[in-house]
Amino acid sequence: MSNRDIGAEILAGINEIKDYKKGRNSLRTVELSEPSAPQVIRSKLKMSQVMFAGLLGVSTRTLQDWEQGRRNPQGPAIALLRIAEQHPEVFSELR
Repeated sequence: MSNRDIGAEILAGINEIKDYKKGRNSLRTVELSEPSAPQVIRSKLKMSQVMFAGLLGVSTRTLQDWEQGRRNPQGPAIALLRIAEQHPEVFSELR
């Protein structure tokens, strides 16, 4: 069990929002880069379409559609592709 005080964390967050609205502080932002094309990432990982699709949790057909430009990855799939590209060791450990 942790000794976190959730109530205090919530209040701190609310106070941070209030301060931001009053112009007393600025919020941190991070610009995320777009991942490379799925086919490029898969190729770097040396995985088959079936294996890569399985690790991403999508059908092989969906991956094929992405690779052939018929569809684009959305939402969580983009995040997983970014992780696969920037931290390929994570995907190696899942095998």
